[in-house]
Amino acid sequence: MYAAGTEFSGATFYKWKAKYGGLEVLEARRLKVLDAENARLKKLLAEAMLDNAMLKDVAAKKW
Repeated sequence: MYAAGTEFSGATFYKWKAKYGGLEVLEARRLKVLDAENARLKKLLAEAMLDNAMLKDVAAKKW
């Protein structure tokens, strides 16, 4: 399959279609922004949880 001169697999197309197929262009763009923000927040949460665990270990002198 081709899209603007770029080849991609049928599986990629159907995955994209399943995710974005029923959305309007503005909705798909908004979903992309929300997905990026969600990934950023998950990363921040993971870092905060790691910091918390590290501080607990230091406080308990398990190092």
